[in-house]
Amino acid sequence: MLAETKFAAAKPLDKPALGEPYLLTPGPLTTAYSVKQAMLRDWGSWDGDFRAMTADMRRRLLALTGDANGEFDCVPMQGSGSFCVEAMLGSFVPKDGKVLVLANGAYGLRAAQTMQYLGRAYTLIDKGDYLPPRGDEVAAALEADHAITHVIAIHCETSSGILNPVAEIAEAVHAKGRKLLVDSMSAFGAVALDVNEIRYEAMVSSANKCIEGVPGFGFIIARKSELEAAKGRSHSLSLDVHAQWAHMNKTGQWRYTPPTHVVAAFLEALRQHEAEGGVAGRGARYTRNRDVMVAGMRELGFETLLKDRWLSPIIVTFFNPAHASFAFDRFYELMKDKGFIIYPGKLTVVDSFRVGCIGQMDEHVMRRVVEAAAQSLKEMGVDTAAPPAAAIAERAKLAA
Repeated sequence: MLAETKFAAAKPLDKPALGEPYLLTPGPLTTAYSVKQAMLRDWGSWDGDFRAMTADMRRRLLALTGDANGEFDCVPMQGSGSFCVEAMLGSFVPKDGKVLVLANGAYGLRAAQTMQYLGRAYTLIDKGDYLPPRGDEVAAALEADHAITHVIAIHCETSSGILNPVAEIAEAVHAKGRKLLVDSMSAFGAVALDVNEIRYEAMVSSANKCIEGVPGFGFIIARKSELEAAKGRSHSLSLDVHAQWAHMNKTGQWRYTPPTHVVAAFLEALRQHEAEGGVAGRGARYTRNRDVMVAGMRELGFETLLKDRWLSPIIVTFFNPAHASFAFDRFYELMKDKGFIIYPGKLTVVDSFRVGCIGQMDEHVMRRVVEAAAQSLKEMGVDTAAPPAAAIAERAKLAA
């Protein structure tokens, strides 16, 4: 059974003001109306007011890492999360370096594909659709290949919804004298990534995830020593993290046109994040969302891909029902008609779909999600959501 969270249920959150469906996706996600309102004003990218906004944003993000010694700095970068992952890899991995990529889903494999495009050496531990990379496997790979200089791990792999054991991986990487890079795209801000507890050299996340901003930029938080060493390494003019960092620290400005409205929205989202209790408070709401939704879906007969230990508070994968009348496309449309946009599955071995737990949603909304799922099944003539036996057999491969 999933553990109850210690945070009491709060007053229900406001519904989307324009009546749009809830986005049950891992970003873009449903945002607060005040976040949207923050984008109504225009800002000059060179103006002192906007430069102050950028500086404030960087300080607030650094504070979320627990960096009390000033060893890290924050570098926002224009573009999507994948742009920023590429910027991190291209800037922090030397041209003669080698990366061990840990993959158990689409985003680990995308990191490997990025290394291919960069033309830099890498090796891959591919655990398939959802099995977690473990510390002993990482240690063995590093022991076997002394050319490896860096390891990249995905904090929460949203293909399956698994929360990977980053602390365990970090310990193995540090023990072998290598450097860890973390893609915390969909976890940072709701799942702790404290630099005092988990050793990493750099991490990357995005504005439109657990901070609950809108798409338009990401950010790299890295040790200053790594930022200094990154000078001249990047394969790209626009994705050069060192150059962006140096320019920001010198002028307070982004090197190229920043997403001004998105930054303004993100600052409002950061203020709300702080008011909710920071990482712990935001993570508690998302965890409660997950627990309420999973319990309700299981009562309908749905089964999760992952056992409770591995379920993240970000997004949950469910097996498609085995019932002959179930068709995901129809289920999707019925759920959308009821105000909820869910996510198709990404598994290759069994059919599935995903339900996100993040964004401006709470347990009251998640109960409505379960009610909508029950009604949608009824409209399809599906009297049980139980999955096929093959799906349960696949789940049995995952260690307890």
